[in-house]
Amino acid sequence: MKVDGGVGWELDTVGAQAQELEEMGYSGIMTAETSHDPFFPLLVAAQNTQRVDLMTSIAVAFGRSPMTLANVGHDLNAASQGRFVLGLGSQIKPHISKRFSMPWSSPAARMREFILALRAIWANWHQGEPLEFTGKFYTHTLMTPFFTPTNNEFGAPRVFLAAVGPMMTEVAGEVADGIIIHAFTTEKYLRETTLPALDRGFAKVGKKRADFEISYPVFVATGTNEEELEQAKVATRQQIAFYGSTPAYKPVLESIGAGEIQSDLNAMSKQGRWEEMGKLIDTDMLEAFAVIGEPQTIPEQILSRYGDIVDRTAAAYAHISKADRTGIIDKLTAA
Repeated sequence: MKVDGGVGWELDTVGAQAQELEEMGYSGIMTAETSHDPFFPLLVAAQNTQRVDLMTSIAVAFGRSPMTLANVGHDLNAASQGRFVLGLGSQIKPHISKRFSMPWSSPAARMREFILALRAIWANWHQGEPLEFTGKFYTHTLMTPFFTPTNNEFGAPRVFLAAVGPMMTEVAGEVADGIIIHAFTTEKYLRETTLPALDRGFAKVGKKRADFEISYPVFVATGTNEEELEQAKVATRQQIAFYGSTPAYKPVLESIGAGEIQSDLNAMSKQGRWEEMGKLIDTDMLEAFAVIGEPQTIPEQILSRYGDIVDRTAAAYAHISKADRTGIIDKLTAA
């Protein structure tokens, strides 16, 4: 199993962070699009590493056009010598329409077309195919030599798609190279909803599971003593409650018979009662979402629950020692 770790947005320290993660045995380095651009740190990481994959987890697709991301994806893949993975996500309607001031409609269908448009643009640049993409949401029919990249040695990057619901998951199976499973996922939901949806996507295009990667950054609550472990549990409960407040994620709660708390979490989030929300996540719910225990127990738990499904996971665990983190990475990557 591959193990990925994250770097921050401070460009003057990212290089050293990336070097350390590669030396520790991580398989990939990830950035997230939150308060800063997700691509700049990966460019710095590319210049300071030799082996690790470099992935956005995620970049917001609908805040941009396919052409914009085609350029960024091409350039980062060239700069990293083929190690870049363009991890995309849709975000939710309020952010797209009110924060990015971009259109929102039919997210699964739009995402499918978005990724196909990326493929068409890259096919023009790398295989010389005519750019004749005309869809319902995106149209790309103009490309001249002046605007065509010339550093094409490493081709187009891989594309991963973040998905929770079955429709977006099916799109990932059909048009992406991998899926980024949301951390707010239970094993039951993963097996009964996510995997069947991926299979439907694979079937549409005759894709094999072996040609596709499943990335799942599972919640982990760990610590080297009782106090640290309890602090980790509290923090994880709060994370679960935060994600559970999103109406679109209610089916995940329903997978473990806890759908009724979603409306309470949503109401509390609107009141800013973030710490209180975590108290609604009882022990059974915590154990359904998270792997819990001392550092040496974590790899075996992850592998026993997800080893037959997941190709890559994430392991940050900044609050435990570097030796413990390295031990987790070594055991998972050896599996």
